[in-house]
Amino acid sequence: MAIGTELWSFTLVVGLLTLTPGLDTALILRTAALGHRRRAWGVVLGIQTGTLLWGALTSLGLTALLTASQLAYEALRWAGAVYLMWLGARMVWSTVRRTRGTAVDDGVSWAAAVDTLGGGWRQGTLTNLLNPKIGVFYVAVLPQFIPAGAPHFTTGVLLACVHILLGVLWSTALIYCARVLSGWLQRPSARRALDRVTGTVIVGFGIRLAVTD
Repeated sequence: MAIGTELWSFTLVVGLLTLTPGLDTALILRTAALGHRRRAWGVVLGIQTGTLLWGALTSLGLTALLTASQLAYEALRWAGAVYLMWLGARMVWSTVRRTRGTAVDDGVSWAAAVDTLGGGWRQGTLTNLLNPKIGVFYVAVLPQFIPAGAPHFTTGVLLACVHILLGVLWSTALIYCARVLSGWLQRPSARRALDRVTGTVIVGFGIRLAVTD
């Protein structure tokens, strides 16, 4: 099959995956809706950094360890589950602290304290790399779209870049839509509600990752 056909087929598959609501969507929407635009873009860049690394490692054959070694998969799965539950629980707990008046909640200084590109990048990268299901997805799917005779690493990274491009375009739309809610979310009660909902959802993703094979 020609590389062009393979490319369009892969684009369709990862396009559907990108549009499916999940953890990445929740993080980007929550961060952008709170008015933290720099951090939101940092989350986007972090997620795509993780995607590029998964694509490169899969092209090198290293992520096959996740499917070949139960220990490797379980270690990464539990690390990811613990991180997600910690991340979500911290969001929920921060709303309790702000309710008690023990955290900054004036809307301006509180936002400035967390609206950093680097902080968002670290969060997005960790969230992506500690999800072993993304690695397993790449192990199962990516090789199928690399034509026989094509340079394996180069073609694999090229396909990962297609996934990244779609992710950035979708994230741009999410951030733009979240700006509509930013005015309403300037109210402390609305910010607390959003963090409680998002934190609970992220904890749910962590629990799901922990209890499913």
